[in-house]
Amino acid sequence: MTLRQLEIFLAVARAGSFRRAAERLALSQPALSQQVKELERRLDSPLFDRLGRSIGLTQAGRLLEEHARRIFAMLQGVQDAMRELRGLDRGSLLLGGSTTPGIYLLPWLLGRFKARHGGIEVSLRIGNTREIEERVRATEVDLGIIGGHLAAFKETCVEASLVDRIVLIVPPRHRWAGRRTIAPAGLSEECLLVREEGSATRRVTEAALQGVLAGLGVAFVSEYAVRSELAGGRLRSLAVRGVPIQRHFHVIRHEARSLTPAARAFLEFLRQDRGLRT
Repeated sequence: MTLRQLEIFLAVARAGSFRRAAERLALSQPALSQQVKELERRLDSPLFDRLGRSIGLTQAGRLLEEHARRIFAMLQGVQDAMRELRGLDRGSLLLGGSTTPGIYLLPWLLGRFKARHGGIEVSLRIGNTREIEERVRATEVDLGIIGGHLAAFKETCVEASLVDRIVLIVPPRHRWAGRRTIAPAGLSEECLLVREEGSATRRVTEAALQGVLAGLGVAFVSEYAVRSELAGGRLRSLAVRGVPIQRHFHVIRHEARSLTPAARAFLEFLRQDRGLRT
């Protein structure tokens, strides 16, 4: 069994197709199929159920996939450990962010991080929470920053958490604009703009902002999502008295992958800048 065979096996498992996997690896399909057959022969087990044009992992295939992911995560960890010898004068940091932190929080934070560590190449991938968890699981990103429910893949672990404060926003001419808090009962006096079930965070947040700016009502949104509007005076925020509303963004990584120097530097930056909770 070779690492190349495991790499090909994982590519087929991820692509769900021999043809697509061959294209991604720049191999001919017969050459790829031969490598899979040789791996199956060495393990004395079929790894894929071949049903017409579709394929799926057998029980043995699912077991091998789990171990193969761990092997490549550990190998990546070895490479990352070797890079530590070169310090932070160069390196790379690849982050994944779910919608709200990816759009409203991370670009701003990464700009400040780059100002401190100009030699580090920084990239950001944005997707929904499930997609980012999958990217961490597949070791495609160094760290993932996600909100909402954790799927609790056993390959991932939470490194730390950030608090996202949910604030009530009103237009600057609103009668509440000069207040810092409002009693919960006062909300019944206003038209409350809320997200519709199943809608995307970015779309509904923008819709809520536009509605509040137009004077159609008030709304609850992430404080990160309205940073620029609050700073520019286009909106005002206040808290609901006695009812703190918050959620957490979780910083996650693959448990078998060592943190790179750049990832550790980013976590330290977050601790200093955001009061990160570990």
